[in-house]
Amino acid sequence: MSQEDLIIIKKQLGRGVSNVLNIEKRCIYGYPQVIKSFPLKDGKPFPTLYWLTCPYLVEEVSKLEAQQKITEIEKIIQNDPVLRQQMIHAHKEEIKKRMKLLGEKISSLSENMIKKLKQTGIGGIEDFSTIKCLHLHYASYLVGENNPVGEIVDRYIAKKCCDDSRCEKWVGCGAKGR
Repeated sequence: MSQEDLIIIKKQLGRGVSNVLNIEKRCIYGYPQVIKSFPLKDGKPFPTLYWLTCPYLVEEVSKLEAQQKITEIEKIIQNDPVLRQQMIHAHKEEIKKRMKLLGEKISSLSENMIKKLKQTGIGGIEDFSTIKCLHLHYASYLVGENNPVGEIVDRYIAKKCCDDSRCEKWVGCGAKGR
């Protein structure tokens, strides 16, 4: 990950991010699409492991949330025992990855912080039968995690990437030549 990547991520998100570990997925133009975050930020738990940064996909997923797709997908997951188990497994896998990333730093954390990081799932959610945000699940799915919510979101999004000119508008530097 380069300094240019960090500048692009800042432009994509509209703010700097201090706990980026790496870029997990790039778009067809080479820009960051999903980043991996360290589970602590400013000394506090940060349970979002995968973060969707692509402005185009963020916008597309936001449209789904505005269309009440969170409630719809929750019902799909709750009514399908296989998907429900897959969702619980996705949360537990993310917790394992989060704890592995913390490594030795875990010994310096308070009991409450450790509890939060060990017991909350994707995005810090406590109730694994509910969905907090589609963006987090989609980011998880895009990096290859077995995330049924992210997979459903992917089916809803017809066009998976922006055109070159929209990408350039969002990031402020030409997509061509990357």
